[in-house]
Amino acid sequence: MAVKNALNIVKMKKMKQDKIPLSMITAYDYPSAQLAEEAGIDLILVGDSLGNVVLGYETTIPVTVEDMVYHTRSVARGAQHTFIVTDLPFLTYHGSLDETLRQVRRVMQEGHAHAVKLEGGAEIAQTVQAVVQAGVPVLGHIGLTPQSVNQIGGYRIQGKDEQDAKRLMADAKALEQAGAFAIVLELVTEEVADAISKELKIPTIGIGAGRGCDGQVLVFHDVLKYTSLYREKKFVKTYADIGEQIRNGISEYVNEVKTRAFPGEQHVFSADEKVLDGLYGKGKVDSPS
Repeated sequence: MAVKNALNIVKMKKMKQDKIPLSMITAYDYPSAQLAEEAGIDLILVGDSLGNVVLGYETTIPVTVEDMVYHTRSVARGAQHTFIVTDLPFLTYHGSLDETLRQVRRVMQEGHAHAVKLEGGAEIAQTVQAVVQAGVPVLGHIGLTPQSVNQIGGYRIQGKDEQDAKRLMADAKALEQAGAFAIVLELVTEEVADAISKELKIPTIGIGAGRGCDGQVLVFHDVLKYTSLYREKKFVKTYADIGEQIRNGISEYVNEVKTRAFPGEQHVFSADEKVLDGLYGKGKVDSPS
């Protein structure tokens, strides 16, 4: 399999100019990162969505920097030729600049990320600028921001009226001005996301934000239905149902163990009879039943 070259932020901006969409997917561990890279993905996001889909939390809020570093390090080992972005988790970049940069340093040095993602608009623009000036690429994230789900009243579509559309445009411009290399637009109406994408010189990456964005991102487990009791989402297209295949495969394994169909003759190793003589004394020893 040919080794691909990782993107960088200069190439991503050029792709926007050339109208070449960016493909992005979440990954949280070594094997999923390997598979995503082998499939030709442009960017991998180690999202704090791991709280929901991997760690079993109701929201992303309980996720810690330690969680993000651990999972980013695993992803980086699996996708050594892919640009990797890591979320800074809840309330790790809203205090002092020194504290923010300490968290960024951990993600970059210990997790081996190439960039960090911060949720928020104009209110965090100064923080974004400071992180960028420290030499770290920043991916912005506006629209539905899961870390603020309790404040915004749930998982609601953004940009449904003129006032909200103006706010989102102002937030996007503030992040671009602060030095963000791209912006995720989550659950934003297609018309507003399209207008923002046309206004900005940096790429937009949509998730539930329509067809006008410069790229798309989806969660690994949504793309593949890699979960139990999958809940359909309007903005997601699933491309495989490995959850059902995994469940069926394990069920078949359990059944074969219970019926002694596994292991079969082809799965076992045989010892020389002299070995058994040494264990039990000379004479034929019956094979295990």
